[in-house]
Amino acid sequence: MSTPSVPKPAATTTTKKTKVLLVDDHPILRRGISEVINSEYDLEVCGEASTLAEAYAAVNKLKPDLMIVDISLDGNNGIELMKELSNRWASLPLLAYSMHDEQIYAERALRAGAKGYVMKHHPPETLIEAVRQILRGKIFLSEAMSDRLLGKLVGAGVSSTPMKSPIEKLSDRELEVLQLIGKGMTTSLIADKLCLSVKTIETYREHLKQKLNLQSGPELTRYAIEWSLSQA
Repeated sequence: MSTPSVPKPAATTTTKKTKVLLVDDHPILRRGISEVINSEYDLEVCGEASTLAEAYAAVNKLKPDLMIVDISLDGNNGIELMKELSNRWASLPLLAYSMHDEQIYAERALRAGAKGYVMKHHPPETLIEAVRQILRGKIFLSEAMSDRLLGKLVGAGVSSTPMKSPIEKLSDRELEVLQLIGKGMTTSLIADKLCLSVKTIETYREHLKQKLNLQSGPELTRYAIEWSLSQA
C-alpha cells in the first residue's frame, strides 16, 4: 500500500512568515515573483521597490528578513548596488536575481555581499530553493557555478578550462565603465555619473583597451555596444 502524500502545512494566523523585499524595476516581473513567493505557506512579499532610494526606505520601514535584488536596478551598476546594500545592512541576506551571465557576475555579486545568485531564466522552484538555502545561512549558486568556483579555489583546471570571456579579467569598476560605454555614454557623461574625473575615466578606457586587446577608442565603443546587446 502506498503511503499517502503529506500536504503542505497551511498558513494560520499564528504562522510567522518570513518577510521578503523585492527590488526590481520591472513591475510585471515583480508581480510574477510575488505570486511565486506568496504561494509558499511560510513566505511573504512584504514590499516592493523599483529604485535604490525606494529600497532604502522599504528596508528601514518594513524590516525584511531577506532581499531579492535585480543587480542592474534602474540603470545602476549592480555590483556597486550590492556593496551599498550590504554595507548598510550587513546582517540582511541578499539574493541577486539577474538576467546577466552568472559566469561573469556571480562571483562579483558574492564578493559584493550577496549570499546567492539566480539567473532569471531559471524555473520558479530554483528561486524558492535559493531563498530557503540562504535563510538557512548557506550560499546558493547553480551547480555549474559552484563547480567553477571550487575549481578556482583548489587551482584545478587551469590549463583545461580557459577563460571563456576576456570580460572576466576586468575589475568591477572597469566592467561598470564598459557597460556605460555600451549604452552610448561619452567619457564626460560617464565621469559625471560615477562622480569621477574625466582623466580617471580616460585611464579606465585605456585599461579596457589593453585587457580586451583593442587598438582604438572606436573599436572599444563597438565592442562595448555589441557586448551590451548580448547581455540584453
